[in-house]
Amino acid sequence: MAAKIALFDLGHVVLDWDPARLYAKIIDTPQERETFLTDICNMTWHTRHDAGASFADNAADLIRQHPHYESEILAWGRRWMEMFDGYMDGTAELIERLDARQVPLYALSNMPADPWQEMLDEFEVLRRFRHVVVSGQIGLIKPGAAIYHHTLEKMGHPAPESVLFIDNSLPNVEAADALGFRTHHFKHAPGLEEALVREGLL
Repeated sequence: MAAKIALFDLGHVVLDWDPARLYAKIIDTPQERETFLTDICNMTWHTRHDAGASFADNAADLIRQHPHYESEILAWGRRWMEMFDGYMDGTAELIERLDARQVPLYALSNMPADPWQEMLDEFEVLRRFRHVVVSGQIGLIKPGAAIYHHTLEKMGHPAPESVLFIDNSLPNVEAADALGFRTHHFKHAPGLEEALVREGLL
C-alpha cells in the first residue's frame, strides 16, 4: 500500500525549538546555563509538561527544590515562545507543497497544552494540519502505543501502512514502525523530500 497521509512531529522537524535559545538571554555564564538545563530544567522535567502537567504546577515543585532559581524556572513557561526560531530549514516549504497536492496533513507532537493556542497564532504552517494531536492535551506521550492509536482515531481510522510518520526521535519512529506505520527518521529537509518522493506524496 502506498502512503496517502503525512503525519508530522513538530519540534525539531517543523519548528526550530531549543530551550538554550531562551536561557542564553537569562543566564550569562555558559557553564551555569548548561548545568541549569542539565540538572534543573532538563528534558526529564519538561516531559511532565508533555504528559499534561501545567507550567505552573510543574514549576512549583522545582522551585521548592531550587528556590534561588525561581525566576529562571518560571521563565520556561512565561517566555516559552522565545525558545523558537521559526521553522526548521525547508520543512515548511515541503508542507506547503504537500498541501497544494491536497495530501491529508496531520501532526502528532509531544507538546505542552498551555502554549498551544499561542503557537497556532504564531506559526501559520501549523494551521495547515487537519488535526494536531498535542500530548499535553490528552495526557498521552510518544513513544507509548496509546497516543498512536488515538492519532489513528483522529485521522478517521486509516490503515497504519497508509500513513507516513515523520519524527526526529528514533524511539518514536521505532514505536510507529512496530504498529505498522510507514516511517521516516527526520534529519533534514532534503532527506525528507527524498522520502516524500519515494512514497509518492510529492
